[in-house]
Amino acid sequence: MHPDLFFLQRRRLLQAGALSALPLGAGAWAQALAPGTTSLDGGRLVVVLLRGAYDGLSALVPYADSDYYAVRPNIAIAAPDGSTQTALRLDNTFALHPALAPLLPLWQQGVLGFVPAAGLPAPNRSHFDAQYQMEIAQPGRTSSAPGWLNQVAGLRAGAKGPAAALGVGEANPAILGGPASVKLIPRGQAAERTGVLANDKTRQALLDLYAGDDNISRAFRQGAGSRMQSAQELSSEKAAADVRRNAMGQAGMPMADRQLDRDGTPAGAQAQSAQMLAASNGAPDPVGLQLDAQHLGTLMRNDRSLRLGFLSAGGWDTHANQGAVTGLLANNLGNLARGVAQLRRDFSEPGDVIVVMSEFGRTTAENGTRGTDHGFGNAMWLIGNRVSGGRWHGQWTGLARGNLNEGRDLPAHHDYRAVLAQVLRRTFALGDAALATALPGARWDSRLDGLMAKT
Repeated sequence: MHPDLFFLQRRRLLQAGALSALPLGAGAWAQALAPGTTSLDGGRLVVVLLRGAYDGLSALVPYADSDYYAVRPNIAIAAPDGSTQTALRLDNTFALHPALAPLLPLWQQGVLGFVPAAGLPAPNRSHFDAQYQMEIAQPGRTSSAPGWLNQVAGLRAGAKGPAAALGVGEANPAILGGPASVKLIPRGQAAERTGVLANDKTRQALLDLYAGDDNISRAFRQGAGSRMQSAQELSSEKAAADVRRNAMGQAGMPMADRQLDRDGTPAGAQAQSAQMLAASNGAPDPVGLQLDAQHLGTLMRNDRSLRLGFLSAGGWDTHANQGAVTGLLANNLGNLARGVAQLRRDFSEPGDVIVVMSEFGRTTAENGTRGTDHGFGNAMWLIGNRVSGGRWHGQWTGLARGNLNEGRDLPAHHDYRAVLAQVLRRTFALGDAALATALPGARWDSRLDGLMAKT
């Protein structure tokens, strides 16, 4: 099959089979639902994965903690004073980076919340391993397994049903890999084009080649039809709303070089640039996130069977010259804020939830090149009408050295899967067995029970 088509849509025919639900013992999942309540009709979930480990302590600034300023003399975000050069106050503990100003109204409206110290159950400072394990929801596993979003998609339609999930921007995200059918489109303006399928003769030749009844041929025909339809929908939307669009498509990025996956600051500017690119693991720079968000919103609005969406953005591995109120990280956060604000405009129905997450956080202290190295715990964001927003949730113990992981990192007080379990329970009414299938081995965290609103 032509790789251009695999880039847009494919069914993971050769992926490992679905994981069986784990037996539920005492303390596993709480509050089992009545039989028959498992459903994806209750809402839509969009996951944004920030590949490269964004600095949550610059995004969600613990301005009331004096240790924050002691260990970050050059890159700390100044405490709120009402000016544009300081953080935006949220409450008596945290403030937003000023580049995230487009998200402040969501906090004020009570639809944006944070879990400030979440992550993998144990530290893993390899970008690639941590990303993969987070995408399959199985910490410590390195062998092939379905992605947790694919597992959730399969709960609705099964492996042979219509696609329930849509991914934008990546050719092969592990989070969507598995037996259930998914739909994929490329990043930026490329999603509005049909590629080789635009040529009638070429398209017919490929369809003739894959005219059989085998799994690969059926997947090819399904992917070809989907690409033509998606490109037509997005082109029509663009023509109708050009004045609202900021076309920021990005060129493709090379695959990651595992040799660059390291904990400390790479030596030299060239090594630093290569490290950041590698850590992005094929995800586009956040400058194009708003356009990708628009595409995701258009296609999921047009096809209501699509209940799960996935976006990613790279460029977060800021080992050097991270910046503070301005600079590299600030630019990335500004583009992220615009992309997330766009998602909220498209996904604001009562059951919709947007989750922003990253494979791990960064060191509490800045390093010798005014950047940060690989850390552990990090802030997860949740946006939606069913989120108990305008507040943060879970445990926070500050940045005193004795409270840090290994004396250097923010702890992960909450397993990121426990955060997702709260979202999946409330958004899709998933019962115990379904949650155990999507998030194998995870346990319910009652400390997060107030994360999702009861009504």
